[in-house]
Amino acid sequence: MLLTSLYVPGDRPDRFAKAVASGADAVILDLEDAVAAPRKAYAREAVAEFLAGQHPVPVLVRINDLQGPEARADRAVLAGVAGAAGVKVPKVESRRVLTALAAHVRVPLHPLIESALGVEAAHAVATHPAVASIGLGEADLRSDLGVDGDEALLWARGRIVVAARAAGLPPPQMSVYPNVTDLDGLADSCAAGRRLGFLGRAAIHPRQLPVIVAAFRPAAQDVARAEALLAALADAQTRDAGTVVLPDGRFADRAMVAAARHIVELAARYATDDRAGR
Repeated sequence: MLLTSLYVPGDRPDRFAKAVASGADAVILDLEDAVAAPRKAYAREAVAEFLAGQHPVPVLVRINDLQGPEARADRAVLAGVAGAAGVKVPKVESRRVLTALAAHVRVPLHPLIESALGVEAAHAVATHPAVASIGLGEADLRSDLGVDGDEALLWARGRIVVAARAAGLPPPQMSVYPNVTDLDGLADSCAAGRRLGFLGRAAIHPRQLPVIVAAFRPAAQDVARAEALLAALADAQTRDAGTVVLPDGRFADRAMVAAARHIVELAARYATDDRAGR
C-alpha cells in the first residue's frame, strides 16, 4: 500500500538521492515528459547508473511512448539493469504493446491511461499478467478529449478505479497535481479522489508529500470504527451469526470485512513510519 510516488526528471541525477530520502513511498525516475529530446540519452545513462545501486524505497522508471523514437533505447536500458522496481508505461491503449514490452523487461508494468481509446481498453490492459497497477495520465487525457475541469474527467476516473478492482489490482493512485504551491487545492483534490476510490497520489515536488499522506491516511475515528466492526463481526462469527448491529447503530456483515481490514492495515503501516521518525 503506497500512498505517495515522487517523480524526478531523469536528467537531474543530483536530485535522485534526495528524492529517495524525501519520505515518498516510491520514486519514479522520468525519461518521458520531464526530459527534453536532446537530453534523453543523458537521462538514460544517469538512470541506469542510479539503478545499479541499492535504495531503501522502490525506484521505478517512466519510459517514453512505446510507439515513439525513444522506445528501443529505453527498453535496452531497462533490460540491462536489475535495480528497477517497475516501469511506468505512458499512453497505453492495448494489451499488445504490454506483451511486447514484457518480453524485454522482467519487472512489473504500471500502465498509464492517457487517451479515450486507453480508457475504453482499461480493463483489458489491467488484466495483462505483467501489470501491477494502472493509473490515469490526466494532462494528456484532457488534451485528447478537448476538455478542461475535473468534472469532465469524473467518468474516466471512475472507469480506472472499477477496472483496477475488477482486475484484482490495488486501487489506483491519482495523477499529479501540477500546481506545487497550491497545497489547499491539492488537499481538496485528494479528498475528492479518495471519495472516488483512489488511494494515494503521485507528486512532482516533495512539499506535496505530507499533504497527500494526510488526505489518504485513515483518520483516527475511521480506524476506531473499522476496529469495532471487525471485533463485532469476529464475535458474531463465534455465535454463527452473519450480521451484527454495532453500538452506533450501524448494520454490519461479512461483506464489510475487507474494507475494514484495509483501513486498519493502512493505519498500522503509517503508524510504523511515525515511530521510525519518517
